[in-house]
Amino acid sequence: MKTISILVPTYNEQDNVELVYDRVTEVMTKQLPNYAYELVFIDNGSEDRTRELIRGLCAKDKRVKAIFNARNFGYSRSHFYGLTQMTGDAVMLVHADLQNPPELIPEFVKKWEQGAKVIIGIKNKSKENGFVYFVRGIYYKMMKAMSEVEQIEHFTDFELLDQSFIEVLRKIDDPVPYLRGIVSELGFKMERVYYTQNKREHGKSYANFFKMYDFAMLGITAYSKTLLRMATFVGGGLAGISILVAIITFIRKLLDWNSFSLGAAATTIGVFFLGAVQLFFIGILGEYVLSINSRVIKRPLVIEESRINFDTDVEENEQE
Repeated sequence: MKTISILVPTYNEQDNVELVYDRVTEVMTKQLPNYAYELVFIDNGSEDRTRELIRGLCAKDKRVKAIFNARNFGYSRSHFYGLTQMTGDAVMLVHADLQNPPELIPEFVKKWEQGAKVIIGIKNKSKENGFVYFVRGIYYKMMKAMSEVEQIEHFTDFELLDQSFIEVLRKIDDPVPYLRGIVSELGFKMERVYYTQNKREHGKSYANFFKMYDFAMLGITAYSKTLLRMATFVGGGLAGISILVAIITFIRKLLDWNSFSLGAAATTIGVFFLGAVQLFFIGILGEYVLSINSRVIKRPLVIEESRINFDTDVEENEQE
């Protein structure tokens, strides 16, 4: 009997934990009864009752397992680490907010049984805030245009990965992994499942502007050289224009020394414009330096505080 590992990353999801359990359990027992499964929560330092509720589920159902991180290590590091700890024949990543419906798991499994090693969920519609959806769409298109590796639009880590691909993830030595880019780059035979993304089931999202910006820059610095090369091209172009303007100004001043005014306004505007361009690209360069620094330090992805039920055999529990 094949085993499906279902990974659910959590952070302050007390209103959704039991609902995730109920919906995943219903799907697996009613629609996929021929598969053993484990439901693994990896909690990233929740400050509400999330861990208490997860412990209760682990005590009630031995197919439920838990990894408790020592603190909040960030979403991308936590769920990447969680994937590398899964032992099922296939691993399904489900979000705790239930925006990506667990009821689609059988469709992912079907494509997996047909031979696909990586099946990704693509949201072709969304019930989230229209402006947020629009901005994300712009980011996906920008990443697709800038990256040397094909980037997948509206892919939000809702995916099923074969254990052979999980083995590849285990070999990646990257303390700040960008999973969406890794899946695009190393995704073996890939299939897609299209769906409508729901609104968040309960609670509020913790993905504020700064976290979304940090995640966006992680993707850009990991998979694009375009901005750094743009700095070179823009700098070269502005230097050429500046030299041309300087020559023209010098010649006109020589021809009409007394009446030709250099113009303080033009000089001031030029200085501020060039300063703004320089600061922008220094900021971009700083993002790349930060990314390099994080990788060179080689901190561990996460530090675990504890685990629950990882000494339990899934198939035996299923038969019982």
